[in-house]
Amino acid sequence: MKKLLLVAAVALASIVGAQAQTAEVNQYGQKVTSIPIQPTVQDGILVFQNKEAGYKMWFDVRVQGDAAVYFGYDKNLTQIGNGMSFRRTRFAVKTQIDENWYAELDTDWSSGIVELKDAILQYDGIENLQIKMGNFKENFSIQRNSTSRYLLFMERAMVTYLAPSRHMGVNFRYNTPALWASFGVFGPEIKGAEEQTFMEDGNKDYGLDAGLSYTGKLVWRPLHKKTNQSLHIGAAFSYREPKVSSTDGYNAIRYSTRNSTSINRKKFLDTDAIKGLDHEFLWTVELAGHYNSLRYEAAYISRQAYLDPEKNPQMKAALANNEEWFLRPASGWYVQAGYMLFGGRQNYDAGGAKYTRCTRGKDWGDLELAVRVDQLDLNLNKYFMGGSAMQYALGLNYYPTENVKFMINYQFADNDVFANGKGEQDGTDATAKKPYSTGYNADNSICKYPFAISKGKDGAHGKGIDFHMISCRFQVAF
Repeated sequence: MKKLLLVAAVALASIVGAQAQTAEVNQYGQKVTSIPIQPTVQDGILVFQNKEAGYKMWFDVRVQGDAAVYFGYDKNLTQIGNGMSFRRTRFAVKTQIDENWYAELDTDWSSGIVELKDAILQYDGIENLQIKMGNFKENFSIQRNSTSRYLLFMERAMVTYLAPSRHMGVNFRYNTPALWASFGVFGPEIKGAEEQTFMEDGNKDYGLDAGLSYTGKLVWRPLHKKTNQSLHIGAAFSYREPKVSSTDGYNAIRYSTRNSTSINRKKFLDTDAIKGLDHEFLWTVELAGHYNSLRYEAAYISRQAYLDPEKNPQMKAALANNEEWFLRPASGWYVQAGYMLFGGRQNYDAGGAKYTRCTRGKDWGDLELAVRVDQLDLNLNKYFMGGSAMQYALGLNYYPTENVKFMINYQFADNDVFANGKGEQDGTDATAKKPYSTGYNADNSICKYPFAISKGKDGAHGKGIDFHMISCRFQVAF
């Protein structure tokens, strides 16, 4: 009995002590208020918090290990190596300082060199309004803004790479159950040593501005009163000045992406650097929703570059020769859907206007079947033919716990003859050789000139570098 009373007394003392505040002196000799914190484990994540003070701190660690094999391509035109790598090794510290202020520092270590992701200070002290500043993703694309933890496929659709990602800036977000709106002003990309060096040298040597962008988004959610379904109808725009942090040169833009794979590092779709950029205008429309186990998402993205004719040699020469000049936008779309096979439920994150972690249907976990079709066109005009591609993908995701995920993807990439690595060229110059050949001459020798292939000149023929891929991933977040 005495032992039982002693245990009860100790427990009561710890509870009372947990609520008490004490005055202490910090390492700088200043008096500070000290509060105790309680460690808890929330779905496998260690959290330190004091609910009365509104304080909460946790580590956010994510590891994604990938492997992929490629087959069905013409080995006379290119070689694609199979392989494996860590796609992401993320370490973040996140803190709710009090009920109004939040801070975050997120880094990635996959390349062996630390890369900054998010560095955020956020204020939530005004009802329905969030003010965020630092380095973070611009609110433009639902696919881009969805965390990699909860993607349907291992990689985002190709067109997503036209959407802006992380930049330094400030953003205002207004959120009600039916309406979600965001507007932000952003500067350079703060990512790694290369971008930082370009920014510092541009400022020091040329006095260049960082380059601002203005990005806004509006989302309507007509089914916000429903508990088992959602409908997300969104549109966004972005006006963008050239970025001094660009590694493609000052006042230049480059549109390039891989075929939704990180193991094969070749960017068959690539315009190379387009010089003389004055500004860009981006827009997107998107539709997404879920009903119980089903989740679907579709979007179209367009990114138009406007050039200064005095700084772009191709445009300047064309106008001098009275040629008609037209630069098409880089654009594309995707449609995808996922279905939980064993009673699991899809979930919508109203605050972030995106989809979040699914709920497993069985004690042993759940399986999710996914399907996607996506397209990207980087053929801007005869001088900048970056290639176009269609992709068809199937995926199967296994969720054994809230923290562990296994993924397997099959994908077929259908690239055109201009998807050959570097699109900067003079379309009238038959001697302009390209990094990757994508077709053959009449005598079955390799043809180096994509315009000859596309027009069938001198019997040239070919369909581009197409290939199949099977890839898999293990993921743990804790």
